[in-house]
Amino acid sequence: MTSTIETASPSSAPEADLELDAVVLGAGVAGLYQLHQLREQGLRVRAFEAGDDVGGTWYWNRYPGARFDSEGYIYQYLFSEELYKDWSWSEKFPGQPEIERWMHYVADRLDLRRDIQFSTTITSAHYDEDRGRWTIRTDRGDTIDTQFFITCGGMLSAPMAELFEGQDSFRGTVFHTSRWPKDGVELAGKRVGVVGIGATGIQVIQTIADQVAHVTVFARTPQYVLPMKNPKYGAVEQAWYKSRFEELRSTIPRTFTGFEYDFEHAWAACTPEQRREVLEEIYEDGSLKLWLASFGEIFFDEEVSEAVSEFVRDKMRARLKDQRLIDILVPSDYGFGTHRVPLERGYLEVYHRENVELVGVRSNPIVRIRPEGIELADGSVHELDVIIMATGFDAGTGALTRIDIRGRGGRALADDWSRDIRTTMGLMVEGYPNMLTTAVPLAPSAALCNMTTCLQQQTEWISDTIRTLREQGKSVIEPTKEGEDAWVAHHEEIASATLVPKTHSWYLGSNVPGKPRRLLSYIGGVGTYRLKCEEEAEADYPAFRMS
Repeated sequence: MTSTIETASPSSAPEADLELDAVVLGAGVAGLYQLHQLREQGLRVRAFEAGDDVGGTWYWNRYPGARFDSEGYIYQYLFSEELYKDWSWSEKFPGQPEIERWMHYVADRLDLRRDIQFSTTITSAHYDEDRGRWTIRTDRGDTIDTQFFITCGGMLSAPMAELFEGQDSFRGTVFHTSRWPKDGVELAGKRVGVVGIGATGIQVIQTIADQVAHVTVFARTPQYVLPMKNPKYGAVEQAWYKSRFEELRSTIPRTFTGFEYDFEHAWAACTPEQRREVLEEIYEDGSLKLWLASFGEIFFDEEVSEAVSEFVRDKMRARLKDQRLIDILVPSDYGFGTHRVPLERGYLEVYHRENVELVGVRSNPIVRIRPEGIELADGSVHELDVIIMATGFDAGTGALTRIDIRGRGGRALADDWSRDIRTTMGLMVEGYPNMLTTAVPLAPSAALCNMTTCLQQQTEWISDTIRTLREQGKSVIEPTKEGEDAWVAHHEEIASATLVPKTHSWYLGSNVPGKPRRLLSYIGGVGTYRLKCEEEAEADYPAFRMS
């Protein structure tokens, strides 16, 4: 890539190939918009992306069946009506190839590629206290001197891939879903094992079942699932949602989860018959609405949680029929909505196929991978040709702890977060001046949010903050310890009032051995979070120190 930015190497700085005002980590939903905003301010900025094209999540996750479970017309940028309306989705919940094309459309329409360096991984970022600047290094040997380091690495971008003893010995092929080859994988006629039945595993299983010789599903944690209804969109449907642009732009950022719908019903105000009617009606919508816009009490009241959970269990049992399948696939020890709720299309019925085998590994776990397949604790071995690891991510923190990030006094972010996961509003970390963050813990974009809604808000706050800093003639911003303590306390107070922390899931980092337990996402609501960020800026950043 040919640089369009002039280089400089001040005598007081380490020898650098490039001097910038800002480095952006990642070229996904957040990174592209952040790059656009800072460039509009006239800053010298470049994004660094490990993939060879834009897309972030939608570049890496190209496994069979990958698609939105947010409505396409919601999962869009809202800063430009023209950009919004000049793209048309072909269905309500588009698949990965179409989503990736949309990301290309955005990058090309905003002419962003000229300031993105692809196929480049940032390996280290060290803060120089004397100079108030960051030194960034990459796997391609680049050294960049920059004032601001802005992380847009994503919430789910650090895969949990090397989990089992003997994985390298397998004679077949092993793929983590988030590292699926761009040219695809030939699965026809193969014996395929799928490890994991979270949202990703469900999409894979329901997609490949009729394409392969045999599927063995290794299931540990059962999931509440909701059916997806995915109508095709033609000119009439596209005109309908585009006509709602102003409505969506004013509404979506203020709802509880950043979707167009919000909680409309109060459990106590409804009779048992009315509650059932509401649940049935919303269930038939074929979206995440039952989770995010039925009864908000499911997050706080154990009685309500159990009633709604039993409603969903009944729906699942009726489709599964077989008691053994029900025992493995229907949750019984946690409440609906306290885990990520996947949407599915015929997933449960897949287990009635003759070529699909369900193996419960909660009481008989995987102990190792052998050359011929997967061995369980009871000594049984399932022979396979392909193993698909739908085993999740080191969510929220992994994108940054896998980089050598060092702040004041040489302190390492990986060490700090290994002891206690703390941020200030999910936007900065005390001790790391001029490092501004998106999709990290203690903000709603670490989960429980339509990602584009929250990432747009966070990047806009970051851009406005940098503009304010520069207008005031200052060069460094950092959270105070008191400010960060207050945000962590606020986060914990709200989280502890809900049922979510009582559930073991990646929402609390439970899937990563040794990870400090903390609800990764701010659960006070997207609209409330936005308001608190606005109030912080309007009060001249009392939780931060500028110099």
